[in-house]
Amino acid sequence: MAEPTSQTTIIPHNQQPYVTRQYPSPAELDATIERAAVAQNAWAQRPLADRIAVGRAFVVSWLQILALMKIAAGDNFALELTMQMGRPISQAAGEVRGFLQRAEYMLSIAESSLADVPLTDTDAPGFRRFIRRTPLGVVFVISPWNYPYLVTINSVLPALIAGNAVLLKPSPQTPLTAERFADALKAAGLPDGLMQVLHLSPSLSTRVIQHSKVEFVSFTGSVAGGRAVERAAVEAEGFKGVALELGGKDPAYVRPDADIAYTVAELVDGAMFNSGQSCCSIERIYVHESVYDHFVERFVDLTKKYKLGDPTAKETNLGPVVSVASADRIRAQVQAAVKAGAKTHIPGELFPEAKPGTAFVAPQVLTDVNHKMEIMTEETFGPVIGIQRVSSDEEAIALMNDSPYGLTASVWTDAANNKESEKAFLNLVDKIETGTVFLNRCDVLDPALAWTGVKNSGRGVSLSKFGYDQLTRAKSVHMKIKTA
Repeated sequence: MAEPTSQTTIIPHNQQPYVTRQYPSPAELDATIERAAVAQNAWAQRPLADRIAVGRAFVVSWLQILALMKIAAGDNFALELTMQMGRPISQAAGEVRGFLQRAEYMLSIAESSLADVPLTDTDAPGFRRFIRRTPLGVVFVISPWNYPYLVTINSVLPALIAGNAVLLKPSPQTPLTAERFADALKAAGLPDGLMQVLHLSPSLSTRVIQHSKVEFVSFTGSVAGGRAVERAAVEAEGFKGVALELGGKDPAYVRPDADIAYTVAELVDGAMFNSGQSCCSIERIYVHESVYDHFVERFVDLTKKYKLGDPTAKETNLGPVVSVASADRIRAQVQAAVKAGAKTHIPGELFPEAKPGTAFVAPQVLTDVNHKMEIMTEETFGPVIGIQRVSSDEEAIALMNDSPYGLTASVWTDAANNKESEKAFLNLVDKIETGTVFLNRCDVLDPALAWTGVKNSGRGVSLSKFGYDQLTRAKSVHMKIKTA
C-alpha cells in the first residue's frame, strides 16, 4: 500500500470533509528539524526574562486572535473547534478559559521553577555549588483531539519558556488548533523555527522520534499509541526521553455520608461532558449500599435530561463522539455488558439521533455490572457509565484499584463538615493507586498540581513546577574558589 501524502478531517456530526493538510516529504521534514535545532541553540542563550516576556505576549496575542475571529465570523473559534471534534459549541469557551489559566500559571512560576538551585547552606569555605536547569533541545509534542488547546498548552509553552524548540504534531482530527497556536506565538515575537507545526503520517512521526536532533517526545493519547511511541524511541540511536499521558478508567466512590444531590450533579457532568471523551472523565462509580438506590435513581433522572444532537446548535449539550468507528466500539461495549447481565436505564427512544452508522451515541447508565465486564475495566471514552454497589470502604478501594489504569479517582463524602469523614478520606488517599485523588470533585486539572498517572495511564509529569523539571535537565556546577 502506498504511503499517504495527506490527511482529511471528517466532521463528526455530519461525516463531511472539513479540511485537508499535506504531509511533508522526508527531506522537508529533516530540514524542519534541523531548522528547529539551530533556532533552539540561539533561544537557549536568551535570558529567561526574555523568554517569559514572549510567553506573556503570547497570551495577549492569543486573546487578540480570538477577538478578531469573533468579529469576523460570530465566534468562528468555537465553531471551528466544534466542526473538528464535535464538542457542543456552547461549551467551547470552557476550553479557552482553562487554556489561559494554565498558560498564565505556568508563566507565573517559570522564574522560580527554572532558577539555579543554590546549596549555600552546606558549602564549605572556598567552595560554591548550585544546580542549573538547562533545556533539553528539540521537543516533539504529539497532542490529542479531545482537548487540543488545553492539553497542548501543558507541554508547548513550558517547553519554550525552558529554552527548547518545539515540533508540534496535532491530531489529524484537530489540525487547525495547532496552527492557531503557531499564529499566536508568531504574533508574540517568537523567533522563526522555534515552534513548527507538523502534519504527519505514522511513519513520518516515527522519523521525527528517531531523528538525532530530537531529544524528547511528549505524547498524549491512547495506550496503543503510547506503546508505538515508546517502541520507536527505544529503536532510535541514543536514548530519548519520553513522557506518556495515556488512558484512564477513572473511578468514583460515593460514601454513605455524601451529599447525594450535589454528588449526582457533579458525577453526571464528569461522566457526560465532552461525550465522555476525556482521559479523566468518570467511567465507573462505586456507591455504598446504604445510598445506592437513591443515587442511581437521581443519576438516571438527570442523565435523561441531556440534549443530544447537532453540536453547532446552542441548545445541544451532548454532541457526537469523534467518529463512527468510536461510536461502534462504544455501542459494542454496552451490548457486551448487557449480554453478560448488566441492566440499562436509559431508553433508546429518548435519543433518536443515536443511530447506527452515525457518530451519535446515546448516554447510558448501567447497573448490575461487575469486573468481568469490559465496561468496568477498559476505557470506554463515551457517554456511558457503570454503577456498582459496595458495602464498605475496603471493598470500594479494592475495586477502584482493580484496573490497569491509574490516572485520577474521586471520593465523595461529608469531609467539609465532619472531621471523621475527612480523616477517612485522607486514609483512602494513600491506598488509591492513581496520580490524582479528588475529594468532592472530578474531571478537572489544577495547573499548580502535578498531572501524572500510574500503570497504563503513562509516565511523566506536566503542569506545576514539576512540569518544568520534565522539560529540562539538571546540570550540577561545583566551584572551588581560590582564596588568598
